[in-house]
Amino acid sequence: MEMGEKNIGDIDTLVRAVLGIALLCAYMINYVAQPWSYVALALGLIMIVTAAYGTCPLYTMLGISTCAVKKKK
Repeated sequence: MEMGEKNIGDIDTLVRAVLGIALLCAYMINYVAQPWSYVALALGLIMIVTAAYGTCPLYTMLGISTCAVKKKK
């Protein structure tokens, strides 16, 4: 698996987007205590970016892919 290659499936993308939005909302309404609010902000942004690009660097390093297997014709 190469860096930048799509390795996030549809369900994983949806989950990352929803959790990312939830974490960003928690940060914006001050739901999380101050030291942890920056962690929520960082994780929310990372989840949104990886969902948008369809690739996760950690998945690449670990050799994981949640994409559906493409059948060769």
